[in-house]
Amino acid sequence: MRVFLSVIFLAVLAYGLGFVLFVSNLPTQPASLPRADGIAALTGGGDRLDVAVALLENGVGKKLLISGVAQETTKETLGKMAGGKARFACCADIGYAAEDTHGNAVEAASWVHQNHFNSLVIVTGRYHMPRAMREFSHQMPDVTLIGYPVNQNGIDLGGWWRHPRTIQLLHREYVKYLASLLTTRLAQ
Repeated sequence: MRVFLSVIFLAVLAYGLGFVLFVSNLPTQPASLPRADGIAALTGGGDRLDVAVALLENGVGKKLLISGVAQETTKETLGKMAGGKARFACCADIGYAAEDTHGNAVEAASWVHQNHFNSLVIVTGRYHMPRAMREFSHQMPDVTLIGYPVNQNGIDLGGWWRHPRTIQLLHREYVKYLASLLTTRLAQ
């Protein structure tokens, strides 16, 4: 019984330390604008769309893919949300197939290969970036991936331990990240 309890204790300790390391190492935005062939924005918050469109307007990439868009959402609706920016009309593609991060990666990989791109900026939330990078790199091992994490309104990652909802969000994301590590390794 003692060995069993020791194993449980060590497993819980490893999980807790892994969680703290995960949160401590969440990426931040790069100091300067990256350059790539394309930009992929993962849906999940208006802040992500705003940042992705701003990157497109600043010439970070030639084209933008907005992945995981609801079927009823049109490009015109997204264009209005994006402030009617000029490059959005010509250079933004809408992806409707993805329902999760793995689907975003599959959808983006198809788009990248159709456009013959060699590099891609990925725009998603800070807390979501590790899993997104894992899924995207698994789908596109031959493509240079650059993460551009977005600080989303209402999510305080600086003081995450003071906010139960933020702790829950980070915990769910950590579990999903661990699952992604496992599934991408098993699929190799």
